[in-house]
Amino acid sequence: MPGFERLPGPGEQPVRPREPNERVGHVSVRPVPTTWLPGMKQAAQPIGYHLPPMKRLTGERIIFWALPAVAIIWIAAFFLFPGFLPPMSPEWSAQRVATFYADHTSRVRYSMILFNWFCVALIPILMLIVERMRGMAHRTPILRYCVIGVAGAAPIAFLTATIFWLLAAFRPHRAPSLTQLYNDLAWITFTCGVPFLVALCLFLAVAIYLDERARPVFARWVGHFNLLIAVALVPAGFAGLTLTGPFAWNGFLSFWVKNVAIALWLVVMAVVLGQSIRRDQSVEQVLV
Repeated sequence: MPGFERLPGPGEQPVRPREPNERVGHVSVRPVPTTWLPGMKQAAQPIGYHLPPMKRLTGERIIFWALPAVAIIWIAAFFLFPGFLPPMSPEWSAQRVATFYADHTSRVRYSMILFNWFCVALIPILMLIVERMRGMAHRTPILRYCVIGVAGAAPIAFLTATIFWLLAAFRPHRAPSLTQLYNDLAWITFTCGVPFLVALCLFLAVAIYLDERARPVFARWVGHFNLLIAVALVPAGFAGLTLTGPFAWNGFLSFWVKNVAIALWLVVMAVVLGQSIRRDQSVEQVLV
């Protein structure tokens, strides 16, 4: 079997393939193995050596089974923050807002630090969806790239809101108007920062509908579900237009519908992700 030879560059003459064990000067040309042999050391592996295939599902399962612990921390932080239940009103005066942060300084600080650290956990969850999308039968990966873009940007809006809440509680005895400003920044950012989430649901729904596999990664009802979630999130984007009513940041549509929709999306997508991973795992075991 002839050995591997360097391809001729521009203007060079083709080189005659050399036979195994043929001497070239003081060097003996030997064929390079292209398959893995038991007992071979990694340091001595030549070019053309192929590692045994790594199980892709291992990393996905690690991230997936970390979700329950992260969800518990999110729920604890949500109930720890005194401004959510019930939600603070945009009609509060500057003095009332300042008094609220002065009375609940510790709870606001600790809850926002928890959110600040663990909102990053949204990114691995969203990347699980992106990794599942790799198995979809699409003519182009453009939808997966779109999901990656919005998945990286969506947690930033929530992270920014937690920083503003933390700033409001950092110096609770400053001028009330400044505390109210930080409070407004936090609530408007938290409530109105939904376009990335809406786009995420829409891109994912379109990707599911265009999946041409006989056994798709996600069932079509998951696409319908994402469209419904996108519709439910849209009203929250208009919370900056009013201080009262269902569109205000403490209103029925902007607060309750939006947050319930996000929580429901996380639960449903976690379930379908688990089903997809288990299905691939069973196929992997059959092939082995």
